Amino acid sequence: MPRKIGRVSDAELREEIAGLVARDAIRQLVYRYAWSMDSRDLDAVVTLFVDDVRVNAQERGRAALRATLGAQLHSIGPTTLMVGNHIIDLDAHDRNRAAGIVYCRAYIEEPHGFVEQMIVYHDRYRRGPDGMWLFVGRRHELFYGITTAEQPHRQGPANWPERSTGVGTLPFRLESWQKFRNHG
Repeated sequence: MPRKIGRVSDAELREEIAGLVARDAIRQLVYRYAWSMDSRDLDAVVTLFVDDVRVNAQERGRAALRATLGAQLHSIGPTTLMVGNHIIDLDAHDRNRAAGIVYCRAYIEEPHGFVEQMIVYHDRYRRGPDGMWLFVGRRHELFYGITTAEQPHRQGPANWPERSTGVGTLPFRLESWQKFRNHG
């Protein structure tokens, strides 16, 4: 919510700056999630969550999260998560908690075809003892998903700059992608 323009005290200014820093750190958390998922670096993904993350009604913890994500991602090909609008509400009563709504456009190669989705994540964040912001939880909600006629990963190599269309080098050249594909 915008604040009134005018003179502010040093304490109010420090609070405003702390809020800006927290929001930027939370945005970076979301961007790191997208990159880590797309590169299939599940070890990096799980470090973005609190130690006792609730995975489902029976399971908690980063190891359970890693196993669940690995099982979910194993049957699909490359993904690209494009993060968009991000609303971040810092908890007025607890400076170490926040909530967010994040739009995400997802491009996913699935066995039956290439899918585009418009997703909203409903996030809860907590700042850890080391000052780093982490996910407490993410709830995935879908606006829509469509199967496209295009199959971008079933083309020949792009080989840019000679040819600008075709399959590029990402994520296939990434060590984390290769490790995931070879070992899960």
